[in-house]
Amino acid sequence: MATVAQVPVDRARAVRPRGGLRHRLGADWHLGYLFVLPMVVMVIALVAYPFCYAAYLSLTRKYVGVPPVFVGFENYVRLAYDGFFRRAVWNSFVFTFASVGFKLVLGMAMALVLTSRIRYRNLFTGLLLVPWVAPTVVSALNFLWIFDASLGVLNYLLVKVFRILPQGVGWLSEAGTAMGSVIFVNVWRGFPFFGISFLAGLKAIPAELYEAAAVDGASVAQRFRHVTLPSLRNIIIIVMLLSTIWTFNDFAIVYILTKGGPGGATQVLPVFTYEMAFGAQRLGEAIAVALYMLPALAAVIIVLSRYMRRSHAK
Repeated sequence: MATVAQVPVDRARAVRPRGGLRHRLGADWHLGYLFVLPMVVMVIALVAYPFCYAAYLSLTRKYVGVPPVFVGFENYVRLAYDGFFRRAVWNSFVFTFASVGFKLVLGMAMALVLTSRIRYRNLFTGLLLVPWVAPTVVSALNFLWIFDASLGVLNYLLVKVFRILPQGVGWLSEAGTAMGSVIFVNVWRGFPFFGISFLAGLKAIPAELYEAAAVDGASVAQRFRHVTLPSLRNIIIIVMLLSTIWTFNDFAIVYILTKGGPGGATQVLPVFTYEMAFGAQRLGEAIAVALYMLPALAAVIIVLSRYMRRSHAK
């Protein structure tokens, strides 16, 4: 009897797929490869191949209409000693971190105001979303007119209406105000994303936490510090990570408003890459510029992702 009973068990073991992945997919594990294959092909065709080819071109001396010549890391070494490139790196970090910092503060203020009991709250929510919904080009062109030194509405209000300034200021044509102007436009456009994300997180916080903190005698500031911020920690990290990537790669706002001027005061890496690729037609060095900061951004993403997983595990 033991021998007869052992035969079906042995057959079942023989039919069962071996390996961890096959065991999890079950008897139809072959179909898993069939379903995954189109996605693998798309990733290779649309992501992996262009990235690898771009990495190869960054190691070459490539001009438009001329075959590439392999030069190794010469482009990267040359950029490390290029003053224009180092200025673009500095401007990119100033532009990114200043914009993200202001968007974080304004977005949090927006979320806190919209969670309070105010009249026409839905109307204000819709109005505050306009900067985020409006196309980037349209927003930048509007601010190009607002900041115009001679015909701009900002100078008209400050000089003719409120009489705060004796004469108009070249907001986009002077080195002292150009970076602040483009940062202002980026903040104006991006802070609603922070506000809506934080608003969704605030609505998910149980009201019992605030009630318990109020019973314990916590002030409004203490409730915000010990209840609101810890509850929104993961959302803050995700939103700041996304905004940092988007702001660091922002091209349209800076290019439309200043094109990197005046005198390179707003020359950020995306604009520097564009001018090198399509102005000087040095494609190899332009791609090297685009890939130069990739390890730094990847490190930031990895650190924030690990921190978020650790905090979520706790």
